[in-house]
Amino acid sequence: MSRQQFDLTDFEWSIIQSLLPNKPRGVPRVDDRRVINGILWRFRTGSPWADVPERYGPYTTCYNRFVRWRKAGVWDHVLHEVAKAFDGDIVMIDSSCVRVHQHAANGKKGDQDDGCMGRSRGGLTTKIHALVDADGRPIGLDLTAGQTHDSRMAEPMLKDIGKGAIILADRAYDTNALRALAKEKRAWANIPAKRNRKETFPFSGWVYRQRNLVERFFNKLKQFRGIATRYDKDPRNFLA
Repeated sequence: MSRQQFDLTDFEWSIIQSLLPNKPRGVPRVDDRRVINGILWRFRTGSPWADVPERYGPYTTCYNRFVRWRKAGVWDHVLHEVAKAFDGDIVMIDSSCVRVHQHAANGKKGDQDDGCMGRSRGGLTTKIHALVDADGRPIGLDLTAGQTHDSRMAEPMLKDIGKGAIILADRAYDTNALRALAKEKRAWANIPAKRNRKETFPFSGWVYRQRNLVERFFNKLKQFRGIATRYDKDPRNFLA
């Protein structure tokens, strides 16, 4: 089978192959690389799982393995292992909203769990929070409802940064709590101060230019239609 446009390259497969569960015994299963390519096809196109082409195996296999590995923490493990190589000197944090499709928004009436969906300027939305390194690789990801303020997730996502790190973020993250966390970690919060700030803080516009990497990360992420629009009802599946 020839490689399709969005399939894993040999180099990409060599990185994640050893991070996947190994099942040497039992009934032979559909090849992992083939299934992951099917999962990527689904998110790249935003199509229903039932439309996954037969060349990737049964669509039920793609869906079931995606969910089973999510429950087993496989996708978190892959992100964690890839993030080990990150350059810890500079980290960038930002967020971006995605619209929630009506198929994902049909939760039970009166349910207290918002499923990381909320009303914002764009209607019913989910906000993706991302922490990336100096090469634009993701270190951490999380979800909230669309109307949640960006700074709400800053502290939990930055709690494990190393000493002496440089934090790059826009004005939305200029909070006393985040600056106190940076001081505690002996990090430098290179964040432009809000216009109503009376205090002044050290700020380098030249270093701040590097923050475009987190913007470019979201740009690449949203090339996947299944992420640019949320079709998954379960927020854990969407985050995975």
